[in-house]
Amino acid sequence: MGFEIATSLTDVTVARRGSSSWFLEVTGKPGHSAGIFREASGSGAIFEVARILNSFHEKLRGEEFLTFNPGTILGGTDVEYDPAQNKGAVFGKTNVIAQKVVVHGGLRTISPEQESHARMKMRALAENNHHNQTSAKITFIDGYPSMPMTEGNLAIMGHLNDVSVDLGYGEIHPYDPGKRGAADVSFIAAYVDVIDGIGAEGMGAHTPDESIDLSTLPLLIQRAAILIHRLSQVDKI
Repeated sequence: MGFEIATSLTDVTVARRGSSSWFLEVTGKPGHSAGIFREASGSGAIFEVARILNSFHEKLRGEEFLTFNPGTILGGTDVEYDPAQNKGAVFGKTNVIAQKVVVHGGLRTISPEQESHARMKMRALAENNHHNQTSAKITFIDGYPSMPMTEGNLAIMGHLNDVSVDLGYGEIHPYDPGKRGAADVSFIAAYVDVIDGIGAEGMGAHTPDESIDLSTLPLLIQRAAILIHRLSQVDKI
């Protein structure tokens, strides 16, 4: 049971997407911009990274639960980027063909299979069919695993629904996994049945104005306590 902040008092998280990251490095041949697009000079790293990112947008966008976001991009003649700090520095000139671009992005998927398939397609789009005199490499970094919906998760939700109805608080519904971020509970979701999002209700998540509605705590505590008691009485869900 994960006590992440609740989206509402009538929703529960029974599935959520995993979150990983990707790092795209693109190189071009530096030179005077008067020669850009010529065979010997090529198109430069910035035009090449634009091609790659646009191909991601056109070829991968639209699959249910799959999202990919290039959060940071730096390009020019010299690029320094610290992925741990999510910041860097760049030098370049308008009359010099860009030599290097780095892109740091995020990837969200609903299952290990979707993650593997998305990574395979992104690598193929990034590392093939380059513009002249350019090259690219994409690296993926594991993060939070996904939490696919399972019959066991739904069964726990069913017990919580019964508790909520018995207390007069109304029915519980599964929350759209595409609207939730990653969470620690996903690390055990492959081994046990789980639910999440049954913690305090509030507003302004991940902002300086984040708050908790203290008036909801009695409801949440009652539901959780009775659910734990009832689950302890059954041999198998």
